[in-house]
This record gives sequence, structure tokens and C-alpha cells, in this order.
Amino acid sequence: MRQYAVLLTIFGCAAAVLALIGLFGIMAHTVSQRTREIGLRIALGARSSQIAGLVIQEGLRVVALGIAIGAVASFMLTQVIQSFLWGVTATDPLTFVAVAGLLAIVAMIACYLPARRALRVDPVMALRME
Repeated sequence: MRQYAVLLTIFGCAAAVLALIGLFGIMAHTVSQRTREIGLRIALGARSSQIAGLVIQEGLRVVALGIAIGAVASFMLTQVIQSFLWGVTATDPLTFVAVAGLLAIVAMIACYLPARRALRVDPVMALRME
């Protein structure tokens, strides 16, 4: 059983890293697509916190949907995963909250870097693009 726990931990960490990379890629692409809009917002006087909040909010909206779908799916599969667990029940609320919180933290990290990039957009250069 210990080997299963180690293996599941390794796969869980790999999944978290892949989620971080994937969400970072999506958010970086979104920021590059919206460079002109972000430049216009900055030119019109938007504060840094508003621009960063815009990017982070968009990323967290996708993550919240994914967490909700994953929670529903895991509740539906409790009979299957019950045989793999020891020390906790398949519907342990603390585990669900901890995993959702960890995924939210990973999502914040993945959204933070593209948000910082959006803050460095030069309004004049962004408006001259295209």
C-alpha cells in the first residue's frame, strides 16, 4: 500500500505541474491576444490592480468551473475510489477543500505571471499594433 501512496503522490504532483503549465500557457496566450485592449485600458487610466485583477479573474473563472466539475465527478465515483483510500472516507470534506484550495493556489501562480506581463504593456505600442 505504501508504494501506491508514493506513486499516487508522484502522479498528483505531476498533474499539478501540468495544470500549472497549461493554465499559464492559456493565460499568456490570452494576454498576448488582448494586448491592444489592455493598452487602451492603461491609456484611459486603468490602475495596475485593475489590469492584474482582470487577467487573474479570467483565469480563476476557468479554474472554478474545473474544480466544480471535478468535485461532482469525484462524488459520483466515490464507490470506485473507496477501495484506494485508507484513513479517510471517500467524501471527506477536509480533503475536498484542501485539494480545491491547492488547485486554486496553483491557478493563482499560473495567472500571476501573465498578469505581470500585462502590466508592462506600453499603451502607445499596443495601440500601434496591427
